[in-house]
Amino acid sequence: MIHVVKSNVCRLWTETRLELHQIRKSFGNVDVLKGIDLTVEDGEFTAFVGPSGCGKSTLLRLICGLDEITSGQMMIDGQVVNDVPPAKRGLAMVFQSYALYPHMSVADNMGYALKLAGTPREEIRRRVEAAAKVLRISDYVDRKPRQLSGGQRQRVAIGRAIVREPKIFLFDEPLSNLDAALRVEMRIEIARMKERLGTTMVYVTHDQIEAMTLADKIVVLNAGRVEQIGSPLDLYNAPVNRFVAGFIGSPRMNFLSVQEQRLEGSRARVHGGLVSLNTLPPEAPSEIGVRLEHLELCAPGSSNALSGTIVMTEHLGSDTYAYVGLEGTDEMIVVRLDGERSIRQGEHVGVSVNPDAVHVFSADGRTLVSAKPMARNAA
Repeated sequence: MIHVVKSNVCRLWTETRLELHQIRKSFGNVDVLKGIDLTVEDGEFTAFVGPSGCGKSTLLRLICGLDEITSGQMMIDGQVVNDVPPAKRGLAMVFQSYALYPHMSVADNMGYALKLAGTPREEIRRRVEAAAKVLRISDYVDRKPRQLSGGQRQRVAIGRAIVREPKIFLFDEPLSNLDAALRVEMRIEIARMKERLGTTMVYVTHDQIEAMTLADKIVVLNAGRVEQIGSPLDLYNAPVNRFVAGFIGSPRMNFLSVQEQRLEGSRARVHGGLVSLNTLPPEAPSEIGVRLEHLELCAPGSSNALSGTIVMTEHLGSDTYAYVGLEGTDEMIVVRLDGERSIRQGEHVGVSVNPDAVHVFSADGRTLVSAKPMARNAA
């Protein structure tokens, strides 16, 4: 064990590794988690994402010890912790709700768990001051929670976890109660905290932006199973299946059904026209997928372009999203354009597709071909 100093925060520092082996959780006859295998390395920021009901919060509660594991093995630093109570696991959890004591000051809220544990007063003061400095709330330590903004209250809740100097931080959708501007601010604060402390962190969120910007590794869950584990860009550029391709990315990837699930030479026939593929799949394709930034509007009738009509546009300042209804169908695709681009509703357009930017999927949703990573097309 060695002493490490990071941004004036002195703490006992040990390597911390979390390992999950075939973790299962059932409530009666309902299987919520169906055999989770996962390793979170020392100092790694791992995010759990997935649709509502996929099991991500349940998995976090199992790690914390708030729920019992039905079967499988959980290890922290090589020690099995299945039957270790939450207080003995060396973890600290930050919940969606701030849960601050309204009659206590910020400093007293942050240090209350240490006080209950019998920590000396001077040590509590040192830890609270260090955590407040990391979170930039030193000027607020004498205030009551009612005198703070939502973002400041969430910082206090995070500070309450920091002062415990845990082996692992657990976050359960900590920013979901904040408005959009405060979420951006708190993402920056959490990113700074991650760099300053270097502690292992596990983060549950329904917000892809949080996961993509904060995490070293993302775990995509679906119906109690792990669909894919990887870095944010790995999941974005090389999804293993249609579910991950559609879940990672906002707005989501465009999907188009391949007519009769066959190719015409090196081209796939979809509604609106033919799409060329530079890499042929090993078996019959069912769908193709293209991200918004890899499509471009062009003149109707252009080669390697789909035909459609502008249904609506969303002007967001730096970007414009054009919703194009494809010819001969009710299907729509979304094209991301430069924010200055002017287009009219009802305009007949072509949509060009870069052959290198096409993902190809099988009938059972497996990825047959991943698009090559590439820069966004210029508008």
